[in-house]
Amino acid sequence: MNSIAAVILVFLVLEFTLRLVADVLNLGSIRDEAPEAFRDSYEPGRYRKAQAYLRTRTRFGWCSGAVLLAATLVFWFGGGFGWVDHRVRALGLGPVPSGLVYVGAIALLRAALSLPFRVYSVFVIESRFGFNTTGWKTFFLDGIKAALLSLAIGGPALSSVLYLFETAGSFSWFYCWVAVSFLMLCIHFIAPRWILPLFNTYTPLPAGELRSAIEEYARSVRFPLENIFVMDGSRRSTKSNAFFTGFGRHRRAALFDTLISSHSTSELLAVFAHEVGHFKKHHIAISLVVGVVQTGAYFFLFSRAVSFRELFHAFGVEQPSVYAGLVLFVLLCAPLDFLLGVVLNGWSRRREREADRFAVETTGDRPSLVQALRKLSAHNLSHLTPHPFYVFLNYSHPPMIDRIRAIQALP
Repeated sequence: MNSIAAVILVFLVLEFTLRLVADVLNLGSIRDEAPEAFRDSYEPGRYRKAQAYLRTRTRFGWCSGAVLLAATLVFWFGGGFGWVDHRVRALGLGPVPSGLVYVGAIALLRAALSLPFRVYSVFVIESRFGFNTTGWKTFFLDGIKAALLSLAIGGPALSSVLYLFETAGSFSWFYCWVAVSFLMLCIHFIAPRWILPLFNTYTPLPAGELRSAIEEYARSVRFPLENIFVMDGSRRSTKSNAFFTGFGRHRRAALFDTLISSHSTSELLAVFAHEVGHFKKHHIAISLVVGVVQTGAYFFLFSRAVSFRELFHAFGVEQPSVYAGLVLFVLLCAPLDFLLGVVLNGWSRRREREADRFAVETTGDRPSLVQALRKLSAHNLSHLTPHPFYVFLNYSHPPMIDRIRAIQALP
């Protein structure tokens, strides 16, 4: 136990405590009746169901979080990081293959620990509240596909990072930054056509009132739209959503089939306009730039930390290496990740309000956006009165009641 280990340990416990306090405050913010703005959407029985869903998910989060934290500490102070490193070195592989095996082993252990909680979340909690439509076959096929994608994309990326840090000297962090940033951009381009269809079926939205309304709106705001798709979200959950993918003239809209089945054309158009607002306000591009800058900053910090022997000693690793340093650096950066998460969530909440304003200004249909948000809240059993501290720590979107009040206050 050195000073680095002490700081990381204190922060891990402090973060868990802060989130626990936020959860307790959030449960205490539950009201007996739905706010007046939602009473038409939340019948008393559904509002009580939303309260029960919040309590169940919160308590489940306490249990899973405590187990994962305890397992991390046991593995850490039981010498797990050093033991895995010793076993990998005994294989006599080179730096890059050793790194792949080491990082893969740590990732596999964490995935194995998380799997029971994922199963319980999907097949017990989500099923109990009527959300889950995922079968066991789909669940495991998704896991296999995700693992293969991680190997196909993450393997070469990790190999490149390890190789560059082993051979490129003091500018290795910069070369890694360029390479990984390029990979991030490539994934944004290839994901809509090659990755997302591995998990869901995307069917072009049939000709009709909805498609005509969306296409006419897109033309009116000069938004280049390559196509509009219906995604079979109901294959896994009854929850609903919408999103965009692609860049330039290759932008695609995807509407969950569950969203289409529960909203009117005007409401769906309002949701679509909100998503267009993110593009028109350059939120997507700015997010990508922020991600690239953040990646560069982390690589630079890692290039300094990897030569700091005390970091390895803090985790019981006798011989410093790039691959072990990568894993340990993730834990070292936990405080920075937490603070950045809070800041970026606050920025995201502001962007959501800007997108709402854009939707109202360009459609001229305030009531439809408000009604769409009300329906989404009721359909997804959202917590209507979250505690401000919980929102501050966790929410990337403003609470629905705040969004509706802001929309209604627009000139």
